Amino acid sequence: MAPKRRCPVCGSKQWHKEPSSGLITCSEGHVLQNYRNETREVTELGPHALRKRTLKSVRKKREKLSKADPNLYHGERARFHYFQCLQLILRMQISALIEAWGLPPEFEIICKDIWALHLSLLPKPPPAEPLRFRQDRETTEESEARARPQSTLAPDDASDGEQEAEELHGDAARASSSSSSASDEEDEDPAIAELMRENSETSSSEEDAPRPRAPTENAKKKRPDRQFDAPASTIAVLIVACWTLRLPVTHMDFIKLIEAYKLPYMDPTRLLPAGLTVHLTKHVVQALSPKHAPSPILLHGLASRLARLMHSEYGVYTPEMNSSPLLWRAVRATCGTPTLYVMSKKVARVLSVPVMLHRSLASPLARTKKRDPEFHKYDSIVPEVALISVVIVVLKMVYGLDGKERQGGPIQDPACALPLLTEFLQCIKEVDEKHEDHFEHTRPLKHRRSALDLDDSAIDRYLDFCETALLPREDQRDGTLAHRLPWSWISERYSIPEERAQRASLPPMPLNEDATGLLPGQAYAVFNTQDVLGALPEQYETVIARAAQWSGVNESYVASVVERFERRLIRWWDQLKRRERDGRRGKSVGSAERELSPEV
Repeated sequence: MAPKRRCPVCGSKQWHKEPSSGLITCSEGHVLQNYRNETREVTELGPHALRKRTLKSVRKKREKLSKADPNLYHGERARFHYFQCLQLILRMQISALIEAWGLPPEFEIICKDIWALHLSLLPKPPPAEPLRFRQDRETTEESEARARPQSTLAPDDASDGEQEAEELHGDAARASSSSSSASDEEDEDPAIAELMRENSETSSSEEDAPRPRAPTENAKKKRPDRQFDAPASTIAVLIVACWTLRLPVTHMDFIKLIEAYKLPYMDPTRLLPAGLTVHLTKHVVQALSPKHAPSPILLHGLASRLARLMHSEYGVYTPEMNSSPLLWRAVRATCGTPTLYVMSKKVARVLSVPVMLHRSLASPLARTKKRDPEFHKYDSIVPEVALISVVIVVLKMVYGLDGKERQGGPIQDPACALPLLTEFLQCIKEVDEKHEDHFEHTRPLKHRRSALDLDDSAIDRYLDFCETALLPREDQRDGTLAHRLPWSWISERYSIPEERAQRASLPPMPLNEDATGLLPGQAYAVFNTQDVLGALPEQYETVIARAAQWSGVNESYVASVVERFERRLIRWWDQLKRRERDGRRGKSVGSAERELSPEV
């Protein structure tokens, strides 16, 4: 400690020692001269040195208060709650379809059974109700613990008790485990210790050696099977139920109702009761609220998978589609006539168009050779795409659709009952324009529209749609909507272009007995869809665009299916001609043998 004397310079008695240098200075900063500071550094304490024993504080730290919302569910409980909401949405969808299409009450029973099978066929089925299951388990464990004494615990029960003790007292359990492991090491056999030492030496030498490189895994892992329990799975259940009742519906029928907000799919949480939505996290709300309607390819993939698993696991067979009404709808979508329907039906029978949800549900093809396949390529395509592709094949056989004019043939040719190509294409373009006028399109408009460009009736329809789509559930429950969009108006709106197309009477193709140009069916051109630089003719592209708009898929998808069917039809025609040649050759050989037999 600094001496209590005055500074010889300023006379101050306030001294302090600088920790960095060890010098003693006054309050004014003058250094005290001739001061000796001795320090003794001790590195090791002897046995007689004084040690101060420190006691570890056993005081528990105060836990931080959690800011999480106790009403939100997480883990398995949240997943179970997610399926509860999904099931309630499915019930709303069933009621909406029954009201929209006038379905029988048996439709709801079929949907319930298919939904139960769907849940059992998921890669990760929904768990049991976690809250009640946990409560029942806790009550049974407490009653069993009271019934038996502590000393009669079994080894398994003792291990369970040790695990609970480790969870409650982690530090004490770790200390006891470390002491028990130390005592075990002391009682270890010397021979075992020698073997372990040799093993460690060999392992260390192996570690020093260069290791072979492990096979590189794909950086992008496969996406988990989330789509099987996504909201689109409920639409797949409805599709399988409609196929079970053999209803002639397409995937676009469901998508149109979804986009009109008449089938609960987009933003369905506003329709759920508050007792369910209060427990949903933002991630679950996003999973339950898709931003757009599903595509027909996605819906067909989910529905075909469900039908295949139902048949393979439980033996539940899904019947074939009601192809006749669907084929007629495809013909009417292209402004066709009954003659075109009859021709398309014959070609579809020749091409063996798939009529099942999955190719495994259909009988395999007849195999004459070992290399013959059991099924055709594109046998698992969207069914309505297959039907309208057959219609396009027939249209190409009649009109060509390659920019070259075809003339009418003799009166026996059924193509003479079809209209002229120019009027036929003009009718298709008018139907496309009417679809845009009635908001029936599923793709973005070609030109942006403003509210100033709409007439009064279009604005009224748009406002009615906004009331249905945007108002929350409470407003709809309180009856604040002045008028809602009736189902009859929607069905009329969806059928306006088709009805007008049916009313349009197109004159047939003129007869030409002495035609010198190309006839229907001649110079048939197959366009390769794999050719990136190739351009389709304008006539063919118009028909493809109309088919893609009706079926809801991409134009390239329709063109590839048409090409596959065309090549299949060409193979069938070549086989038929080969059989006819073989038959004629066999008849000629037989007749020659009969002529030579008397001479012999």
